[in-house]
Amino acid sequence: MRRAKILLLLAAVLLVAVIAVGCSGAKETGQSGEKGALTLKIGATPVPHKEILEFAKPLLKEKGVDLEIVEFTDYVLPNKALASGELDANYFQHIPYLEEFSKENNLDLTYTTKVHFEPMGIYPGKVKSLDQVKEGAQIAVPNDVTNEARALLLLEKAGLLKIKPGAGLKATKNDIIENPKKIEIKELEAAQIPRSLPDVDLAVINGNYAVEAGLTAGKDALLSEDKNSEAAQTYANIIAIRKGDENKEAIKILDQVLTSPEVKKFIEDKYQGAVVPVF
Repeated sequence: MRRAKILLLLAAVLLVAVIAVGCSGAKETGQSGEKGALTLKIGATPVPHKEILEFAKPLLKEKGVDLEIVEFTDYVLPNKALASGELDANYFQHIPYLEEFSKENNLDLTYTTKVHFEPMGIYPGKVKSLDQVKEGAQIAVPNDVTNEARALLLLEKAGLLKIKPGAGLKATKNDIIENPKKIEIKELEAAQIPRSLPDVDLAVINGNYAVEAGLTAGKDALLSEDKNSEAAQTYANIIAIRKGDENKEAIKILDQVLTSPEVKKFIEDKYQGAVVPVF
């Protein structure tokens, strides 16, 4: 009788061990438990980043990656969540912002690929074409250093003024060396500029704020930055990751999908020039 109890106990222990091994094996396939699946948790802001990721989700699924998207509405938490391990990657920012934020917060982050660019455009206000700009015209531009420089370079490209050589993406209105029409540069918060259109002759608007205002660079702008411009290459939006994760299989697959012909066509068709693929 005692021997039978011992054998029964041993059988129970063996059964528990087998179940434990089976559960362990399921966890190794990814959080979904689906055999062979990889799970990738990525943070993104709503437009256009989350929309692009939602489109890419089934494409990633086909390649064995289950994508979980976490939406953020600010530019601070996504990098902190990535650094702490809550996310595997994030998609919302350009390289200068990532580098500056990482330095200020002592974060060990990097990036893998450039996906898209949100071009600035010159949009009509009281004036409906560039050749109608008269002496003393008011043009609204963003008041932060980076975006003001981009705006001034675009106005230079339009032939409305000339910037000091070498000023580049650090230019301010103090670097204007030729202003034949005596244009008044009106510096405003970037988010406020679309609402200023009825009050100014022209306005230079960031891509994301143009989209939110129902404007697209391809249809509505009189002139916009192109993907080969200095700004496009500098301010392309990227996939950020922790340093050391560059060779993770799921990250590599994400990069492949986000630079695929399917994603390129989606961006071009949906955003009509307000968001431009840079691959």
